[in-house]
Amino acid sequence: MATNTAPTKDKFGVPLQSGDAGGGGILMPKLKYRFRVTFGSLFAGANEAKVMTQNVQNVTRPAVTYDEVIVESYNSKIYMHGKHTWDPVTVVLRDDITNGVTKLVGAQVQRQVNHYSQTTPVAGNDYKFDMFIEILDGVNTGGTETWKLEGCFLQNVNYSDTDYSTNEPVQITLAIRFDNALHIEGDGAEVGDRADGGDPFPAETPILQPGVIG
Repeated sequence: MATNTAPTKDKFGVPLQSGDAGGGGILMPKLKYRFRVTFGSLFAGANEAKVMTQNVQNVTRPAVTYDEVIVESYNSKIYMHGKHTWDPVTVVLRDDITNGVTKLVGAQVQRQVNHYSQTTPVAGNDYKFDMFIEILDGVNTGGTETWKLEGCFLQNVNYSDTDYSTNEPVQITLAIRFDNALHIEGDGAEVGDRADGGDPFPAETPILQPGVIG
């Protein structure tokens, strides 16, 4: 009697063709806890914002909504998309004991509006920054994919609360509004071949414009 030597794991998954008995295996999913958030050098006017990256707890990924345009026609109507809106992303950070996060967030708040002198910047370039959300694979330092958010500013800053009855760390929650998002496919190498420390933005070529994978 012939013995089927194909491993059982190759039989899992959805059949790819009609009558296909095997599923061809299941692709490894991206895991939510493997990510990195980096703030551009213009955040808070600082050259080093590594302490922000070290204290990120969670972040929402970009979401885009298109306005609906209705074109009336004889006996019917058709639909087209109008202008689009990027929803703000939310970043939750641990408030570290050195006050590193608090200082940088406070400096960015002051860059947007000087609350002491009651003055504001002349142009958006004086206070806006870029931000990067990378998905990691757990092995390499280069990201498998990157969201590059351009023209960011802090829309809301919540310094949370303190409570004698809990053991949780103090957190700072940032709502970040941005002008545009680019979805970039990591460093362009295969998953198993990415080099440690690889450049995640070799040519900044989006997977799709304006930033949604289809």
